[in-house]
Amino acid sequence: MSEEIERTKATFESGGVELVCYLHLPADAAGALPCVVMGHGFSGTQDRLFHNAERFAGAGLAALTFDYRNFGESGGEPRQVIDIEGQRADWRSAVSWARSRPEINPDRIALWGSSLGGTHTIFVASGDPRVAAVVAQIPYAGLPKERVGRTNRQAWRIAWVALKDLLRGWVGLSPLYVPAVGTAEEGAVLVDPHAREVTRSLSADNSLWRNEVAPRVIFDILRLKPLSVAKRVQAPLLVSIAEKDTEAPPYLTRRLAELAPRGEVRSYPVTHYEMYRPEIRERVLADQLVFLKQHLLT
Repeated sequence: MSEEIERTKATFESGGVELVCYLHLPADAAGALPCVVMGHGFSGTQDRLFHNAERFAGAGLAALTFDYRNFGESGGEPRQVIDIEGQRADWRSAVSWARSRPEINPDRIALWGSSLGGTHTIFVASGDPRVAAVVAQIPYAGLPKERVGRTNRQAWRIAWVALKDLLRGWVGLSPLYVPAVGTAEEGAVLVDPHAREVTRSLSADNSLWRNEVAPRVIFDILRLKPLSVAKRVQAPLLVSIAEKDTEAPPYLTRRLAELAPRGEVRSYPVTHYEMYRPEIRERVLADQLVFLKQHLLT
């Protein structure tokens, strides 16, 4: 971490669960700063967001990262279970905590989320008119028309495992874990070959990320309809799109920006998971910083 950035660990409560967060500030910060509240995607942990947070802090913004309930350093049981409604509540609690801090300007709060986290930003901002700006990076915007990476048999297999896991949850049994990222033969949820490349980087540097997840969340994701609420996002919205994305196809993600009153798009000739490659990430971050400075610092 750069000596010009200060990172402070803290906790806040969300739905009775203690969540761990880190506040990133410029070392020479004076007065109440605009703040970017940041959330990861499917099964991610906040340590993978520190680089982005430091970039934002280096540009004169505060940045708040946090782990969702059941993941990373945060509390919650059972572990590695994605609770869609719970994660949205975690977002709202993170925003409330940020607004309570003396270092942060409560009327200059932006949301930044990637993949499933990007989807959460749409829902949270649609119900919070105080949000000053939103960056949704490769957000899931609805079920794609085409199924990628699985045969019919493999698709039925993961659906059956997800159903068994859901039933176990209903009767209080432990989750039936599967790999979050892997091959269809392994029964993984995410099977894109580029996702497996990202897995290796996520596992490096003593990350808290674990390659396992309760597959019951598949049924909740299939019901997500962010397009139905995008028109209620009053804040400026930047949607960062991967043009070769099969997880969040551009024809769906672009609609989020079209439906939002103040939406705009930046697109990149890469796949969903290539957006996390260092050289691509830097290009995307540069565009996002221009957008955030425009709406938070002016």
